[in-house]
Amino acid sequence: MKAAGLRLTLLTAALALGFSVSGHAQDMVVHAKGGLEAKLEYCKTCHGLSGQGYLGYFPMPRLAGQQPEYIEAQLRAFIERRRTNPIMFNVAHVLSPSIMTALATHFRGLNPRPFGGAPRGSIAAGKRIYEEGLPESNVPACSACHGTEGKGQNEIPRLAGQVYAYTVGQLTGWKTERGQGSAVDTSAIMAPTAHNLTRSQVEAVAAYVSYLQ
Repeated sequence: MKAAGLRLTLLTAALALGFSVSGHAQDMVVHAKGGLEAKLEYCKTCHGLSGQGYLGYFPMPRLAGQQPEYIEAQLRAFIERRRTNPIMFNVAHVLSPSIMTALATHFRGLNPRPFGGAPRGSIAAGKRIYEEGLPESNVPACSACHGTEGKGQNEIPRLAGQVYAYTVGQLTGWKTERGQGSAVDTSAIMAPTAHNLTRSQVEAVAAYVSYLQ
C-alpha cells in the first residue's frame, strides 16, 4: 500500500508539473503575441491602420508593402544614430531583433491603395527621371535600383505608393537625417543623387512614385 501510495504521489506530481510547464509555455506564447500586437498598435498611431502612412503636418511614411530588409536596416540605423529621428530612436531601441523581423514581415504583407493626391502636372517629368535618369546631372535612373514598378528589393526600399510629402522631405533633407556617423550603409548611394536633383525634379519624382501601386 505504501509503495502504491508513493507511485500515486509521484504520478500526481509529474502530471502537475507537466500541466505547469504546458501552462507556462502557453503564457509565454500569449505574452510574445501580445508584445508584437502592442508594438503594431503603437506603429498604427503614426503609420496608419494599414501601414498606408499619414498626410498630416508631419507626413509619416507608408510602410505597407515595404521590403522587410529595408525596414530592419532602417530601424538599426535609428538605433545606431546613423539616421536621426528622436521619436524613432525611442521606438526602435527597445525592439528585439525578433520583434523587428516580425514587424517588418507584417508590414510587407499589407497592400492598401496609395493616397495619391500629389500634383499631377509633373508626373510625366517624374516618370522620365525615374525611368531614364538625368545623365547631364549625374542622376541615374531610379528604376535601376528600385525596379520598374518601384517595389524595391532587399535593402533597397519600395517607393511605389509612398506618401508624396514624405518623399519630397526625405530627398530635400537627405544630408540632415541620413548617413550620420562613421558607418556606411546602402542608403549612402543616394547622397549624390539627392544632392543633384533640383526641388522641382524631386517633386516630380515624388509625384510619380506616389501613384504607383
